[in-house]
Amino acid sequence: MLHQQITEYLKIRYPHVLFRTDFAAGLKLSMQQAILHKKLQASRAWPDLQVAEKSHVLYGEYPGLFIELKADGVELYKKDGTLRKNEHYEEQAAMLQRLRDRGYKAEFAVGFVQARKLIDEYLTGGSPLF
Repeated sequence: MLHQQITEYLKIRYPHVLFRTDFAAGLKLSMQQAILHKKLQASRAWPDLQVAEKSHVLYGEYPGLFIELKADGVELYKKDGTLRKNEHYEEQAAMLQRLRDRGYKAEFAVGFVQARKLIDEYLTGGSPLF
């Protein structure tokens, strides 16, 4: 499970960092649970992972990091770099842009390696040694 890999990595590599992941994103909820979950959210397009830490000074000046996680192999973009036609992806991309407009770093990450690289660069200003 991608969420579990990312959270374990954060706990081991960056134990001081506060974060939250949307655990319910990949769960099969009952109809009642799904309705309640939707009511409790600002948007169904809210990113999967929030890192409540300022970026490293060498990375830029961001008050927090938001990542919309996608499984390995998901193709978000066409060869020309535009987002694939998909209503949910478009909603998520719009939410990421709204967060960017408020000064946050907000990106898609496909798979563990891409998510880890984004987190490492954000928190260290570059790639760590391991």
